[in-house]
Amino acid sequence: MKNKILLVIVVILSIITLAVVGSKKTNHSFFDQEKTIKVKTKEEKIEELKIEEYLIGVLAAEMPASFESEALKAQAVASRSYAMYKIIHNQNEEYDILSNVTNQSYITKEEMQKKWKNNYDFYFTKISNAVKETEKEVMFYDDEIIEAFYFAMSNGSTEDAQTVFGQKLPYIKATTSTWDNDSLNNFLVTTTFPKDKFCELLKLESCKSIHIDNINYSASHRIRNLLINNKEFLGTEIRSLLNLRSTDFEIDMDNNEVFITTKGYGHGVGMSQYGANGMAKEGYNYKEILSHYYNDININKMV
Repeated sequence: MKNKILLVIVVILSIITLAVVGSKKTNHSFFDQEKTIKVKTKEEKIEELKIEEYLIGVLAAEMPASFESEALKAQAVASRSYAMYKIIHNQNEEYDILSNVTNQSYITKEEMQKKWKNNYDFYFTKISNAVKETEKEVMFYDDEIIEAFYFAMSNGSTEDAQTVFGQKLPYIKATTSTWDNDSLNNFLVTTTFPKDKFCELLKLESCKSIHIDNINYSASHRIRNLLINNKEFLGTEIRSLLNLRSTDFEIDMDNNEVFITTKGYGHGVGMSQYGANGMAKEGYNYKEILSHYYNDININKMV
């Protein structure tokens, strides 16, 4: 009798366990259930788009269509991973993602036509193929879709996610990106500010003279923090206040002008788009490109 009761208990527990496991929504099954993404546009409208169609608009906005096909494929997988991450983790009930640089930019076919003009058909086909040839592929770390940050151009190295965003992401650490160098247009850019404007933007109390001290660099030679006239700033804060291209910058002064020279373009976290294009030119495929910029990831198709 005791054996029968024990057997019944074991069977009941097994059924409960299977029910719990079966009800758990994994990243792999999520794509089957959610074929669309809700996008908040620049006009503050909410549009529901098929994810693969949405990605064409993202690639058109985020990466030059003239880039190598393998670089565009890498961008497609990175953008799809980022979008799926937002769908899973975003708690906003109205939309999943913003269509601007806060998340990732997106443009319509009409905007593509204005952008590419006579090259529209060629470029549209090219980016559509990049999306189609990587269809449903996303990056995983430890069986979870990654938050696939990316940016335009590094200073020769990428940056650790924790340094910029304050969040530790084991799959995004600083790495070399030698394809980003002074052979690229606008790798080095100098911006000139009148001294008064510089002080105004930084809200410095006194502007008779400007003293810069205690510059602290990250491992990738981006500025973590510094003192300007004894006022402490984060490098990211300076970049935002002065609308600089990156946090790898040097400040020089001459009479009533301030000259700031930046290296690279973007926050530096994740995949460098120009670096990806440089790798593609050297014969690397999109999976090799992604594995260089994102650590210990797996690329799987969500079917």
